Amino acid sequence: MTQQAVAAPQPVPTSDKLDAAVLKVAGVVVLGAIMSILDVTVVSVALPTFQSEFDASYARVAWTMTGYTLALATVIPLSGWAADRFGTKRLYMVALALFTIGSVLCATADTIGELIGYRVLQGLGGGMLMPIGMTIMTRAAGPHRIGRLMAVLGIPMLLGPIGGPILGGWLIDVASWHWIFLINLPIGAIALIYAQLALPKDSPQPSESFDFLGMLMLSPGLALFLYGVSSLPEAGTFADPEVWAPMLIGAALVVAFVLYSFKPRHPLLDLRLFRNRSLTIAAVTMFVFIIAFMGAGLLFPSYFLQVRGESTLAAGLLMAPQGIGAMITMPIAGTLADRVPIGRTVPFALALIVLGFFAFTQVDPNTSYVLLCGSLFVMGLGMGGTMMPIMTSALKTLHAQEVARGSTLVNILQQIGGSVGAAVMSVILTNELNGSQPIPGVTDPSGKPITEAGLAIAAQQRPELTQQFPVDPSLIERGLNFAASSFGTTFWVAFALVLLTFIPAAFLPRRRERSHLLDDQPGEQGKTPVVIH
Repeated sequence: MTQQAVAAPQPVPTSDKLDAAVLKVAGVVVLGAIMSILDVTVVSVALPTFQSEFDASYARVAWTMTGYTLALATVIPLSGWAADRFGTKRLYMVALALFTIGSVLCATADTIGELIGYRVLQGLGGGMLMPIGMTIMTRAAGPHRIGRLMAVLGIPMLLGPIGGPILGGWLIDVASWHWIFLINLPIGAIALIYAQLALPKDSPQPSESFDFLGMLMLSPGLALFLYGVSSLPEAGTFADPEVWAPMLIGAALVVAFVLYSFKPRHPLLDLRLFRNRSLTIAAVTMFVFIIAFMGAGLLFPSYFLQVRGESTLAAGLLMAPQGIGAMITMPIAGTLADRVPIGRTVPFALALIVLGFFAFTQVDPNTSYVLLCGSLFVMGLGMGGTMMPIMTSALKTLHAQEVARGSTLVNILQQIGGSVGAAVMSVILTNELNGSQPIPGVTDPSGKPITEAGLAIAAQQRPELTQQFPVDPSLIERGLNFAASSFGTTFWVAFALVLLTFIPAAFLPRRRERSHLLDDQPGEQGKTPVVIH
């Protein structure tokens, strides 16, 4: 008895430290997180390359991002159910394998349709890596060391926005676009072997029923609706059946999902949580912000590539200030979120984003890089002070048994917002560029007229085209001015959406709210929230 009494307190002083066994498990999860997070940012600099490689519009190639994020949103709620049903180790290795196989298939794509399909497969694996990885780490270390675990996972989350565009640009410049996907093959193989050796054996247990019907309504509904929106620039009118038919069917499926989701005991998304005012305000704020910021974020590197004629590596390096800004403020914002109500901090972070964003609404073919890189840095500072505090505020007011469902809900809204933003901003840009004047007598191999903006953009990447199409130099200048104006108009739409974010942000809590988690039983805190990425 005496030995027990003496031994019991021993772990307390070091209980928040991560021992070697936990760090070994964390290494597997960090490898998966690096692949998943880098892949989102790596592809952002490749979109103009996909345009020229597959002879597709910007709205079409943006589906390599839209399809990926929709796939992420599909599997996030599936992850928790499947982890209980099949075991975390087995499921994590399946996710790694899916992501790696999807990556290799992406590198073999011969058409843009194939690439989009393989990106969806990749997203099905990538969407499970973070939530399952977080579950594995929480079980290995215990909920009381969540803060330390988040610090470990924070490394790839912070480095992804900086390293992704640079890595993607470098691989495209020195090799080809195929290598932005093939790079995942050795990492995935190492991660699979590491996972087999390091992760504890599975102990599957009975799980809650899964809402497959809800999943079959929400995911196809969103995909069909956004496909209809994306078809608008090529169709030219909402009256075209290729536009209105998928939009109508998709909208009907989403509405049916919302009505249905209040009936099951364990719905795909627990919309009942929106009765919580704090969660609703935080979710709306984040959703509007993500549409604007993530949608426009895809266009920043495209402006550097298509209007300024930079290499993909240079475009990636020019994007780095944004990631550096976020890396500076994210840890500070995380600390402040526990001490200062976010209603007093998030509006200032949003103001920084607005300040930085405005410069991009004024872009022309010669806008100062000092101004643009400075603006990206300021936007990064604002972004680092926005996302995590809003998520923390939303979850803090939930009871322990609601946290997993609440974080799943907010994370899926984030992925949907990113999908909507990518689709809408790419459609606006494509529509604007389509308004450029066609060059008389000049057509592409398929017989389609080439516009002034189209030729100017192509000539920025391949100057030899001006020899094939002898034209007045002023035509190229007009084309570049029109292209820059098209980007500026698209940025104005995103800018207006960021301004709209101030409306729900004004209702964020300005006084400290007591966390319901403090009132709950300790045993209920084992539910693992989903990490936003």
